[in-house]
Amino acid sequence: MATAFLLTAKPFLSSSSTPSSLSSLTNTPVLLSCAQQKKCNATRPLTLCKTLRDESPPVTPSPVIITKRSLSICFLTSFVFSLASRGDSSANAAILEADDDEELMEKVKRDRKKRLEKQGVISSANQEKGYLQDLVYKLSKVGQAIDKNDLSTASSVLGGSTDTDWVRKANIAFTKLSSSPDEKTQVDTFNSSLASLMSSVTGNDIESSKIAFVSSATAFEKWTALTGLVGQLKGL
Repeated sequence: MATAFLLTAKPFLSSSSTPSSLSSLTNTPVLLSCAQQKKCNATRPLTLCKTLRDESPPVTPSPVIITKRSLSICFLTSFVFSLASRGDSSANAAILEADDDEELMEKVKRDRKKRLEKQGVISSANQEKGYLQDLVYKLSKVGQAIDKNDLSTASSVLGGSTDTDWVRKANIAFTKLSSSPDEKTQVDTFNSSLASLMSSVTGNDIESSKIAFVSSATAFEKWTALTGLVGQLKGL
């Protein structure tokens, strides 16, 4: 009986197993096909997007659009900045000009103060002006004598050396009335020219005497112009 059961069971197993085997065989490719389809469907959009992205034309920057309004704004901005810079320059120039004017006014005040002080000194220096008036008289006499080639008369008027009384008194007046460097320079020029004049006259050198006389007289005239004594001395 067991043998009969096995015999009957074998065909049953074989017959029952055959459809399932066939079904599994037939269903397996279908399942693989679906999996491949899903795989293909999953990667295809990426590939398509990549292809579309690669094939898409390059994006070009949009051109700058210049309108009348933008030009007007640019022009107005430039004009405002230009006015601002000009205003700053004008302000700086005004400040510098004000400083220059202030310095000029201070200089004018200082010069006026010095001039008033000098006028006060000159007005009170009557004795010194007398020494200078005697100097003008001496130079006039010497000039006339040299013009006539009379060096003996010129020598007697000048004296023997620069230590004579009238030269010493003249230098006292020079020292009191000279305040600026230019005035003192002219005094030095006068004294050196006067010494040369005395030496030339003593040596009986007429040409050198004329040159030295002109040099000394010119230096004295410049000094009187600098000190403001031109109108206060006779014979100039």
